[in-house]
Amino acid sequence: MNLPNARSIAVLDVNTGKEEHAWPLRHGGNFPMALDSERKRVLVAFRNPAKLSVFDWRTGGLMSEVDICGDADDLFLDQKHNRIYVTCGAGFIDVLTVDDAKYARVTRMPTVSGARTGLFVPEIDRLLLGVRAHFTEPAAIWVYRTVP
Repeated sequence: MNLPNARSIAVLDVNTGKEEHAWPLRHGGNFPMALDSERKRVLVAFRNPAKLSVFDWRTGGLMSEVDICGDADDLFLDQKHNRIYVTCGAGFIDVLTVDDAKYARVTRMPTVSGARTGLFVPEIDRLLLGVRAHFTEPAAIWVYRTVP
């Protein structure tokens, strides 16, 4: 469970819901998280500073860390393409590759400032991004297609 105000992650027992461990975090603003069940990792995007941290889900040990776009709101793991998508209110989507324990940014795509809420739909290889109405532009959902 993500506890941004406490700057920690709580590990809960699935059956009882009771906290088993708490992982203290070095950074603040830990909001979006994703589980990589194939590699047994927890992916956490931080806002202060803007980083993606990768933890071993058994021990809580930090495995990797990479800079990401600011004001991260959503984080998605694309198992099929070994990629991570991070949608950020700073006006970007970061695309990172996963190669064993190495994580690296492939590209930073410009979007619109404040557009940070997304949804990745792996069944159709699409990333959807909610874009707020702005002056004369109506609200929209931008659709991104993943490429091999």
